[in-house]
This record gives sequence, structure tokens and C-alpha cells, in this order.
Amino acid sequence: MSAFLSFIAATFVTIPLLGYLIIFIVSKQVTKQHRRSVHLALDVSTVLFIISVHFLIVTIWEKSFLWLILLMMSSIGIVVVLAHWKLKQEVDFQKVFRGFWRVNFLLFFSAYMVLIIIGIIQSVTNSIS
Repeated sequence: MSAFLSFIAATFVTIPLLGYLIIFIVSKQVTKQHRRSVHLALDVSTVLFIISVHFLIVTIWEKSFLWLILLMMSSIGIVVVLAHWKLKQEVDFQKVFRGFWRVNFLLFFSAYMVLIIIGIIQSVTNSIS
């Protein structure tokens, strides 16, 4: 059972788009609401993308930049709080966290795509030479 759970976790970390898709489909069947299902799938898969980006960086450059990922997430949090405070003159933590989490999704989804392309190019050039 432990090996099966490890396999499932490894699959979702390796292919976070699969996790997004499964969460979306299950949520869509349960809630019957497309928009809510998309948001739930985005929110849950953000964690998968963050972990995937970390492991892709470790795989490509054989170095961990987890400290940089955490620093970047902290900086994004500060910027989102300041922007929300500047616009609304008050801080609604639920809206701020939702904005922070969605910005992280966009950043780490983009980073995941770029790192996949870099990894493929690096793998091809290593196999050629």
C-alpha cells in the first residue's frame, strides 16, 4: 500500500497537469459547476507545480534552489498584500491569499513549462554529443 501511495504522489509531482485534470474532472462531477471546479483544480495543483519546479531544477542543474523558491513566494506575498492595501485601503486576508495563490500558480505553471523545455533540450544535446 505504501508503494502504491508513493507511486501516485510521484506521478502527480512529475506530471502536475495530470493532477489538475483529475481534480477538475472529479470536482466537475461532484459540484456540476465549471468555474468552481477550475478554481479548485488550480488551487490544489499549485502545490504540485511548486514541488515539480523544485524537482525539475534539481534534476536539470543538480542543485537545490528551494531557498530561492521560498524567497520568491514570500516576495510575491508581500507585493500582493501591498497592492491590495494600496487599492482597497484595507487588507482582506482571504482575498489576499487567493490572489497570492493564483499568482503563484501562474508563476510556477510558467516555470514548469520553461523547465520542461530546457530539460528536453538539455537531454537531446547530451545524447547527441
